[in-house]
Amino acid sequence: MTTNPPAHHAGDEALADPTESDVENPAPAASGSEPDGTNSPVNVDELPGGLFAALEAVLMIVDEPIDTERLAAVVMRPVDDVESALSELAAEYRGEGGGRPRGFALRRVASGWRIYAAETHADLIGRFIVDGQTARLTQAALETLAIVAYRQPVTRGQISAIRGVNVDGVVRTLSARGLIAEVQRDESSGALLYGTTPYFLERMGLGSLEDLPPLAPQLPDLDSLEALVKES
Repeated sequence: MTTNPPAHHAGDEALADPTESDVENPAPAASGSEPDGTNSPVNVDELPGGLFAALEAVLMIVDEPIDTERLAAVVMRPVDDVESALSELAAEYRGEGGGRPRGFALRRVASGWRIYAAETHADLIGRFIVDGQTARLTQAALETLAIVAYRQPVTRGQISAIRGVNVDGVVRTLSARGLIAEVQRDESSGALLYGTTPYFLERMGLGSLEDLPPLAPQLPDLDSLEALVKES
């Protein structure tokens, strides 16, 4: 599966918790007041670029998708205004309205919004990442991850039946990287069932599992897998 790598961020600093405020009717910053800390009120309309630039500044430093409500609290503007501005920015980056397409895109994925490298540049970014990557997933891990993504919830025994090898080590690796997790236990056998995580959706650049390419019909049916597991 091809991922859409996140755009490079200026830093990894976490966002400060927003101050308490009425998001729908934010109070303007005190006139003539000077910022005295991260929680000082800021009137984004007085900043260069206004609301749009303020949202871009926040989006460029987050290390995970951020939801509209959190963004609205940070910029102290109504949620509807922020949602509309985000949609406009996303369209602008795509080059709609006669503008120049950008090498990055603003997308809503998993639990919120984040800036990613544009899909049109995926091969270029992929080459860059591969050249400097030292901890890539192995082919075995990628195959196992694909099986979990398309057949979840699925047990390790069912995964092994598809791949024909023991997958305990690979499952531990994927779990450690936060791409899959235990979701429940099988009622009949008591075996742990695994599924993908929100982090998986984020790394794949997907809004939901429904956005996965239609490859599932090529995988064995789970009923037949149960028979294989019992015979092994």
